[in-house]
Amino acid sequence: MANSKKSLKNSKKATNSVAHPLLLQLSHFLSSHLKPNTQLLLALSGGLDSTLLLHLLALARQTIPFELHAMHVHHGLSANADKWAEFCMQQCQTLNVPIQIAHVNVDKNSKLGIEAVARQLRYQALFNTQSNGTVPDFIVTAHHQDDQAETLLLQLFRGAGVKGLSSMAAIDEPRRLMRPLLDVSRKTLQEYAELHNIQWCDDESNDNTQYERNFVRHEVMPILQLRYPAVQSVLARTASHLAEANDLLDTLAKVDAEHLLHDNSLCLQGLSALDVPRAKNLLRWWFSQNQLSMPTSEHLTEIIQQLLNAKPDANLNIQLQHLSLKRYQQRAYLCRDQVSKPFDMVWNGEPSLMLPNGDQLQFQQVTGSGLALKHGMTKLRITNRDGGERFKPDVLRPTRTLKHLLQEANIPPWQREHMPLIYWHDTLALVPVIGIAHELQAAEHEQGLEVTWHELTV
Repeated sequence: MANSKKSLKNSKKATNSVAHPLLLQLSHFLSSHLKPNTQLLLALSGGLDSTLLLHLLALARQTIPFELHAMHVHHGLSANADKWAEFCMQQCQTLNVPIQIAHVNVDKNSKLGIEAVARQLRYQALFNTQSNGTVPDFIVTAHHQDDQAETLLLQLFRGAGVKGLSSMAAIDEPRRLMRPLLDVSRKTLQEYAELHNIQWCDDESNDNTQYERNFVRHEVMPILQLRYPAVQSVLARTASHLAEANDLLDTLAKVDAEHLLHDNSLCLQGLSALDVPRAKNLLRWWFSQNQLSMPTSEHLTEIIQQLLNAKPDANLNIQLQHLSLKRYQQRAYLCRDQVSKPFDMVWNGEPSLMLPNGDQLQFQQVTGSGLALKHGMTKLRITNRDGGERFKPDVLRPTRTLKHLLQEANIPPWQREHMPLIYWHDTLALVPVIGIAHELQAAEHEQGLEVTWHELTV
């Protein structure tokens, strides 16, 4: 239900809204980080923090050019969930902010716990949303200083490393996340809401100390505040220091990756030359670039041992959330697990063609390479391997089995299984990575059709 607070006179309220330091602080933050006409999507729960941020952003856009949208994720976990959704719609209608309501189904029996599952589904809904066919530049959340301090403590209790302890960043470019209130205490937010008669919804689950964050907020933090009154700001400052340290570790990882990482595969010989802490740092950075959650330190040590000590012919396959870590020919790969299903498609001149497994073929006319267009390259047939194919991309070498050519090119076995083959009539005309049938190759000054295979990696 909405929680009404006493208001001052309307004339005084309008003046204070414009001059209030909180609005000035937010406006300065937005001016520093937004390009003109940036599209923001606010995660709106209806609680104090996000509702207040909605009002502040609606005011800020009067002087800063950006597009504001909101999304409320309806988890269906509370008897009041429908009322919260209705409240959010009313607030957005009043402020002229477009809003979407996303319904999700939370598995209450998940081993991850209700909190984690709900958070995962919430972010999935936010990151998958589009407005008029465009993806928002930033997902905006109302995390504040108290949240930052609680997150640091929770990560500390879990034995997190520097990356975990650095907690949340005000701007997270890779994930398109923006948290403009991280330097603001919850007390300041509540004072502003009461001053301007802003209403919000109270979620009864916020008082349930069975949830980890609520336990820290209601049981641990008050005790710490008795001895250390400024504990929230101090912990938030510590998180900021750790974020700087993490930036340095990321810089070191990028230096190592420049020499060892190519096409999302890692050179194991180079990895073995690093000391263990530096090797772990590189793997953490690589995993983070592929949107993977961080494994524990013990698990990371085990992963390194398996990668470096497995027998050359070992079929190493380590599951890491949505990707698998595989090893082949002294390189480690992060790739999707996929089941190869037979497919048979026809290309009719489109610039690109999506394959059933999510991979994509792109077609481009070029000069001096590719399939010679003089042969009339229309209605190319695309299919997957059937076994026993023979191919001759080099006029000076004999025809050989495709299997032999793929092995010679060090193509990993899992890539061979779903590699698309391109036929012209009954002739195997092109095999990505391997080449073009010698008799169909465009000469130096001839027009050709270049076909590029893009694998869906994440």
